[in-house]
Amino acid sequence: MTDNLDVVLDSGKIRGRYLATRTGRLRTWRGIPYAASPIGPARFLAPQPVAAWAGTRSATEFDSPAPQRKSTENESCLFVNVLAPESARVTPRPLMVFIHGGAYNGGNPSTPMYWGTSLVERGDVIYVSVQYRLGALGYLDFSEFSTAEHSFDSNIGLRDQIAALEWVQRNAAAFGGDPDNVTIFGESSGANAVTTVMTTPSTRGLFARAIAQSPPAASAYGKERAHGWAREFLDIAGAPTKTPAAWLRNVPVRRLVEVGDELVRRGADEEPGTRAFAPVVGDDVLPEHPLDVFAAGKSHPVPLILGSNLHEGRIFPRFLNILPTDPARIEKMFSHVSADVKARALAAYPTYPHRYAAADIGGDITFWEPMVLCAQGHCDVAPTYSYRYDFAPRILTLVGLGATHATELFAVFGRSDALTGALTAIGGRRSLATVTEAMQEHWINFARTGSPGTEWPVYTSAQRRTMIFDRISRVESDPLGDRRRAWIGYEHRR
Repeated sequence: MTDNLDVVLDSGKIRGRYLATRTGRLRTWRGIPYAASPIGPARFLAPQPVAAWAGTRSATEFDSPAPQRKSTENESCLFVNVLAPESARVTPRPLMVFIHGGAYNGGNPSTPMYWGTSLVERGDVIYVSVQYRLGALGYLDFSEFSTAEHSFDSNIGLRDQIAALEWVQRNAAAFGGDPDNVTIFGESSGANAVTTVMTTPSTRGLFARAIAQSPPAASAYGKERAHGWAREFLDIAGAPTKTPAAWLRNVPVRRLVEVGDELVRRGADEEPGTRAFAPVVGDDVLPEHPLDVFAAGKSHPVPLILGSNLHEGRIFPRFLNILPTDPARIEKMFSHVSADVKARALAAYPTYPHRYAAADIGGDITFWEPMVLCAQGHCDVAPTYSYRYDFAPRILTLVGLGATHATELFAVFGRSDALTGALTAIGGRRSLATVTEAMQEHWINFARTGSPGTEWPVYTSAQRRTMIFDRISRVESDPLGDRRRAWIGYEHRR
């Protein structure tokens, strides 16, 4: 039986397959192109419409990930994946569109964590995951090196994400989805994508609500800084100074990945608190900095959930050392702010320079503090819901990580596999199941109605009521308020 698996899109017909689960089966379509392959002359250009195909295209397997460390070198990577319940329904289903994280330099929606199986089974929703260009291919601005023969666009990865959201609008109904009930959600750089598209003029109307999990929302930079990173990239690569455009268009993609990784490594020490791979402010797609748009109450007026984890920064020194999580980087991070702001912020972490306090500083200023800025700006625009994820299985507490960056993904996606088993081997399995049920219920309710539930009050600047997800979840007003106030006056580099 293929009728239930055949879908006619605006670009042609595709055929998916059934995905067996522990409770039944779902329908899945994988590796669907939402834009033309960005290869050859299309490298470093905005996404273009995909050419229509004849016949039925197979959509049963994930396609190549975006080029990154330890991946293929296939630049043809502009795909979405769709997962839906087995049965059709008379009324359209809500859609949840996920944008993966990975510092805009890694990540892959084919990772089992991101399959979306539990959300679809529990929520009777349609789940879409988005793949987009990463690293230098998606997040460096080489536009100043454009020539008559070789042109370069800015904000390529962001433009990819927008093209994917436009694809969802055009094709949602083909899968039984409601294009007027689209929730976008993402984690880390994927959450940065969420807060960014909420301030991008061209995305108005492409989604009805949004969820940003640990958004580094301050990570967007003006043309001058972005061009400086592009020049540094070319210098590291040893690219020809007279003909960089031709070199960029033709150099093997593996070299772009290698040089990009070195650029990130240097930047972590040279300009701690900034990230070279990030949206660029000042072009046609992103004319204003997202934090400025939120502060002015001009973000898209859609309901928003956003939050962070209690100890965001503690995982980075051990596994991805790119944040200001040690005293040397922290001192340099504060070099452009006044002495009183620095003193006040550091005093909020009494055990600094202990490594845990240093890691908490780096995590808070990267994820939590910008999240608060977005929440207090958006809450006057549309219903806003704030959370903090505090739950940590015993093993994460014992090794000093606690509720660190990305650990909420286990609850949001209801992951149950060998890694989950390892994390809960010495305690916490039942508690993780409880937290998972709570987070998924709230995420699904939000996707259906725009409200996570009556027990989760809206965020206001006066009360700052926040849902704390833990073994026993609760609502607190202005959690860590002294620490929040200590960061007032800190200016992020732009």
